[in-house]
Amino acid sequence: MTPSVLPLERRVYGMSQAARLLGLRTDALRRWIDGYQRSGTTYAPVIREESTGDDIVTWGEFVEAGYLREYRAKQVTLQYLRPAIAILREELGVRYPLATLKPYTSGRSLALKVQKQVGLDPSLNIVVLGRDGTLQLTDAAEAFLEKVDFDDDGTRDARRLFPLGRGVPVVLDPDHGFGEPTLTSGARTETVAELVAAGESRERVAEVYDIGVNDVDAAVRYEHDRVA
Repeated sequence: MTPSVLPLERRVYGMSQAARLLGLRTDALRRWIDGYQRSGTTYAPVIREESTGDDIVTWGEFVEAGYLREYRAKQVTLQYLRPAIAILREELGVRYPLATLKPYTSGRSLALKVQKQVGLDPSLNIVVLGRDGTLQLTDAAEAFLEKVDFDDDGTRDARRLFPLGRGVPVVLDPDHGFGEPTLTSGARTETVAELVAAGESRERVAEVYDIGVNDVDAAVRYEHDRVA
C-alpha cells in the first residue's frame, strides 16, 4: 500500500495558479518559494530549505506564502525571514513551521527568542512584548490567523484558508475543488459567479446549489475582485 502524503506535503498548485490565488505576481512567489539569481548573486528560498526548480507548490508552501503575503507592503526584504523560519523549522521539527499553529500560540516564547537570535527587523516580527509583559501577535500574524483553520489533531497543521477572512464563506481547501476557491458549501465560486453573469437570478442560483443568497453574493464579489 502506498503511504499517504501528509497534508502539508501535498502537491496542490502550479506556481502561476498559486500566485493567482494569493494575489501575487508569479515571479515574486517563485522568489519566495524557490529563490532566485540576480546580477550573478544567488538568493536562497525563503520558504524551501533549498532551491529545487520544482514549479509545483505544496499546501505547506502555499500556506507559508500566505503568511509572507501579509508582510509584502513592508519596505524590508522578506529574505530576512529566512533564518527565522529555518530555526523554527529545526526547533519545532516540522518542514513548514509557519503553517502550523504553535508559533502563534504556545510557541510565542520560541518565536520571540528566534526573532532576537537572528536580529529580525521589527517590521517582520511574529510576536511583540505588550505593555503588560505578555507576548502578543503582530497585526500581520493576527491577520494571517484570521484566515486559517487548523486541524484539531496533534499536528495542528493548516487545513484550509479563508482568503477574505472567516466572515466570508469563500475557502481554499486542498480536499475540495482541487484547491480552487469554493464556498463553504462546496460550490465553486467561479461557477456560481458565471451563472449570475450569464443572467441567472441570485435566488435561482442559491436554490440550485442549496445555499443562501448571501453566499451567492460572496462568490460574485470574490470572483469580481480576483480578476479586477
